[in-house]
Amino acid sequence: MGPRMKPREEETDGTPVRKRILGAALSAFMEGGFAQTSTLEIATRARVSKRELYSLFGNKEAMLVACITERAQRLKAPVELPELRDRKILAQVLTAFGTRLLTETTDPVVVAVFRLAISEAVQAPKVAQTLESVARKPIRDSLRAIMANAKAAGLLAGDPDAMTEKFLGLLWGDLMSGLLLQVADRPNTNEIARRAGDATAELLQLYPEPGDSTGRGR
Repeated sequence: MGPRMKPREEETDGTPVRKRILGAALSAFMEGGFAQTSTLEIATRARVSKRELYSLFGNKEAMLVACITERAQRLKAPVELPELRDRKILAQVLTAFGTRLLTETTDPVVVAVFRLAISEAVQAPKVAQTLESVARKPIRDSLRAIMANAKAAGLLAGDPDAMTEKFLGLLWGDLMSGLLLQVADRPNTNEIARRAGDATAELLQLYPEPGDSTGRGR
């Protein structure tokens, strides 16, 4: 009897119930807004009962937090990074980091999640806090670690925090604002690669090696 009382984890079509609920919730939030979306609508879209929905998530805010958390996993930087022996390797690492960050973050669903978090910052502050803790902060921490390692290796003369913010500013420009306001199109693969390469080149010019007054590095 015990197992029958637990929420179903899988349906006959093989799709986990949790995944289907999150997909239905995110679609409903994107179409009608967080406040206007009812748990009944989400349950109907996901083809589950409201009781089952509450058993897995508890409330709408928990569903949106789960949507953000799952999406944020794609934004994490790789754990293993090559040893920063010279500025050529550093340039490759920064370009790859920027390319991945832009590719994942400009995904229309991710942009929609950011938009939802901003719109619900007052009514559901936990949503914005989750976006900060599971997405924005880890990205900055990973990039700062790269900058700190590059400084320790004698490849950059600058403060890691300042270099982190500068790189992100060069990488994004006003792109995210345009995407959030729906006045800019998502860049294609070539445009993303160009932006990442340009941001890296500009950062390396702004922050030369210690003792290099030319700003050209090695």
